[in-house]
Amino acid sequence: MKRFCRIVALVATLLFILTGCSGGANSSQNAAPSGNTARSNLRFVVITHGQASDPFWSVVKKGVDQGAKDMGVKVEYQAPGTFDMVAMAHLIDAAVASKPDGLVVSIPDANALSPSIQKAIAAGIPVISINSGSDVAKKLGILVHVGQTEYEAGLGGGERMASSGVKHALCINQEVGNAGLDARCKGFTDAMAKAGAKVEVLAVNLANPTESQQRIEAALRAKPDVDGLMALGPTGATPALKALQALNKGDKVKLATFDLSPDVLQAIKGGTMLFAIDQQQYLQGYLPIVLLTLYRTNLNTIANDVLMTGPGFVTKDNADKVTQLAQQGTR
Repeated sequence: MKRFCRIVALVATLLFILTGCSGGANSSQNAAPSGNTARSNLRFVVITHGQASDPFWSVVKKGVDQGAKDMGVKVEYQAPGTFDMVAMAHLIDAAVASKPDGLVVSIPDANALSPSIQKAIAAGIPVISINSGSDVAKKLGILVHVGQTEYEAGLGGGERMASSGVKHALCINQEVGNAGLDARCKGFTDAMAKAGAKVEVLAVNLANPTESQQRIEAALRAKPDVDGLMALGPTGATPALKALQALNKGDKVKLATFDLSPDVLQAIKGGTMLFAIDQQQYLQGYLPIVLLTLYRTNLNTIANDVLMTGPGFVTKDNADKVTQLAQQGTR
């Protein structure tokens, strides 16, 4: 709650500054300070590794779109058709060539994407990273990272699951090789190990929910002592829910996940899922547009390397309220 209040206060301050910089509706002083570009002429590009059709990234895009509307700037949202770092690097290169006023990127694989990001910075394009990349943003010269630190979020999830009595858990990873997801599993594993519990990573197929469910069912049959599942996102959580239902193990194996979806919220409300770790992805879409606008019009920057949007926890206690917000597409 304290972190949420700090973020709300930050947004209010940023909007106040922007209002002061732009002048009133009838003012002729809507131009930015000398050396910068008027807000109506600003164009930003957002490139993420996840597609806007995905339940998680659709909320990010909703934040991006609202940020563009509130700031009065132009924003283009792009993503590769699948989790493809080569394709994503090409999108960043193309964006840099188009000379935008700012760039927002997720960084699930720093080795693959760093050369393209550094080209943007070398070209004088301000870059903000979101979601994945908190560990490399400063080194790359990025203005600020907006998101959660994934290892610490995993630690928090592991502590909660261990406290519920789980002794042997599977960490369900739908994008093995995604540095952010790997860090989530590492944090979860370390917290569980500290509590004397065991964790194994189970890779599933992001693009094939049926196959993912089958893999989870097979793992649960092969390892009857597994009493906990930690999904790293809804694309792992939904197949896990179905696997537990198919095996009639909903009351024997405890399930939790990162991130929200209608299935996840319904499961939490119904008591078939312990909790979801919420990184408030709407803010990850919205805040970078505000911050880039402020940087371009008023040279404002954030002092911290990471602007934390999570982790928060959605449990049965607050699931109803969050569900209402999720129906609006903002959670």
